[in-house]
Amino acid sequence: MGGTEHLTVDRQGATLVLTMNRPEAKNALSLPLLVGLYDGWLEADADDGIRSVVLTGAGGDFCAGMDLKALAGKGMAGDQYRDRLKADPDLHWKAMLRHHRPRKPVIAAVEGYCVAGGTEILQGTDIRVAGAGATFGLFEVRRGLFPIGGSTVRLPRQIPRTHALEMLLTGRPYSAEEAARIGLVGRVVPEGTALEAALEIAERINACGPLAVEAVKASVYETAGMTEAEGLAAELVRGWPVFDTADAKEGARAFAERRPPVYRRA
Repeated sequence: MGGTEHLTVDRQGATLVLTMNRPEAKNALSLPLLVGLYDGWLEADADDGIRSVVLTGAGGDFCAGMDLKALAGKGMAGDQYRDRLKADPDLHWKAMLRHHRPRKPVIAAVEGYCVAGGTEILQGTDIRVAGAGATFGLFEVRRGLFPIGGSTVRLPRQIPRTHALEMLLTGRPYSAEEAARIGLVGRVVPEGTALEAALEIAERINACGPLAVEAVKASVYETAGMTEAEGLAAELVRGWPVFDTADAKEGARAFAERRPPVYRRA
């Protein structure tokens, strides 16, 4: 199991929990954190025993974005990881889910600050739970910067354009309640319970057929830019093979026998 000094990895049953662990900096993105995140996505993809991923932050915050001190030229922790970045100059974008989409469902458990790069990573997750005290926002324009983690493309596709543009162009903070109202997150829970709620969602996913879950996720994303006719045709290509699997037969058999199914990814 991987991890770095700024990213901890924990296995809870069939769920991989990735915790951004730099609480003294509100989990601002560092090189060790980015390397740890990318390695975590790769581990989830490679291990068929992992059926879901939960992404969260330590110390009461999710992620406050890029380390602005490093951006100002004051150095970034983790020089020992620079060879990884040289070998794969795209690593940071993959870590932030800009250029990589895990095949397993990713659930974000957000507490505290989830701003700038934190809100950008959030847009790469599939299901989002926020504690009532969470704060969201894309603050880049306030610093004369551009939210280059994908927000000008993704955000207007995920929430109404008027809300996306207000968030992008004002750089103001959003409460958890407002983030839920505009559709940025799906659920708001009492402060301090986001991880618990995310793990409950993960357990529900883990109880489902993994081949079906992964095919459904893939279909949702690959048809997003298609016309309805194209999307429906692509859905059949993804969906029909699932019905021929042993897992599909096991699901039907377990239902008839009134017992929990035992799926084997077959």
